[in-house]
Amino acid sequence: MLRNPNGLATAVTVLLGVDVLLFLIGAGSEAWIVADPLAAVDSYATVEAFDLLMAVGYLVYLATAVVFIIWFHRVASNASVWAADLQGRKPGWAIGGWFVPIGNLWIPRQIAVDVWRASRQDPYAADGARELTLLNSWWACFVLGLILDRLSTGLYRQAETLDALSTAATWSLAGYAFVVAAGVLALLFVRRLTSMQHTKATGMLSAAK
Repeated sequence: MLRNPNGLATAVTVLLGVDVLLFLIGAGSEAWIVADPLAAVDSYATVEAFDLLMAVGYLVYLATAVVFIIWFHRVASNASVWAADLQGRKPGWAIGGWFVPIGNLWIPRQIAVDVWRASRQDPYAADGARELTLLNSWWACFVLGLILDRLSTGLYRQAETLDALSTAATWSLAGYAFVVAAGVLALLFVRRLTSMQHTKATGMLSAAK
């Protein structure tokens, strides 16, 4: 049975917008550390503000992840109604795939591609030129952002000098660049895929009448 993903898509896009804003603020903090690590470390108010930002950012990111996965499962379920034979995995993987160690670096992307194709007017048509560019760009930025975040976190833990702190902040800033890009692209992806499913479902209802 088809289920409307519009409400969830709206919630996801709002949360992603907040995430991007918080990421930009975080990037600004990292840029300050790169430019003047001594002043950044000595500013107690800045450290307190950064800790608060990290706490708020974590909660918002967690909320975004939960709502996004619910939306992702819904569009995957709809795709199974339209073209079950094109789906490499059952809709449950739209949730579980994110929690598979290592596998979560490509399983959700594969599911997204299958869902995208099933949501087109003709699921069995060949992919158009650059049709998957938005999806692939989002996923590439998302994965690169994760990798750089892990790298910068490790460097921060080992940093014992101002130079080491500046190096960690530089890698973190690079990570923020990809994470911000991923957030914007994810927002566009959610809106585009939801619109595709809405258009297809509406067309089917009109044809049935």
